[in-house]
Amino acid sequence: MRGSVQPCECQANTAFTDPEHLMRALRHGLREIQYRSNLIDGCLAETGLTLATPRQQSQ
Repeated sequence: MRGSVQPCECQANTAFTDPEHLMRALRHGLREIQYRSNLIDGCLAETGLTLATPRQQSQ
């Protein structure tokens, strides 16, 4: 696991070739967040918000 929440590839400086290229990049980024649920928990903790249902912890 990476020590930083910053992705290795910065999309801010990407020149997308077509809409499909943009969609692939977005799906990839969202997939990474989906599998690293601690990122979402950390963001929610900073805002003071909580999830309505408890999330099962992976071990």
